[in-house]
Amino acid sequence: MPQPPDQELRKRREISFCTLHPDPNQARTALSLLEDHPARPRAHCLSASSIEVEYNVLDTCLEQIEQYLIDAGLHLDNRLLCRMKRALYYYSEENQRALHGCPKGQSNCTDRIFVSQYRRRDHGCRDHRPEHWRHYR
Repeated sequence: MPQPPDQELRKRREISFCTLHPDPNQARTALSLLEDHPARPRAHCLSASSIEVEYNVLDTCLEQIEQYLIDAGLHLDNRLLCRMKRALYYYSEENQRALHGCPKGQSNCTDRIFVSQYRRRDHGCRDHRPEHWRHYR
């Protein structure tokens, strides 16, 4: 059974951290860091070395969240299975974002999508005068 459109844009992913890090509880550190993330993904601890994040793929993606944590000094788990999952998630989310009008590198394209839809609609709020006539008073 297909998911509703808004549900397929919500992602729930697990982020695992390397256990050989000076910070023994990287998961708690990551939670506090994600409170300041621009997209405000929801997150909670699964263990001392892993968290689960929930976010809208149009607002952010796993790659951006993980890069944010790496830039803050946390170390992700780089075992083969984790790297393979991560690559699959990155690829699928990048394609999903591209299908919805979010090019790679665009941190938040939701506003652009709504503006684009607003411009296409015939809502009566348009000024049909040429651009150079709009500045005359």
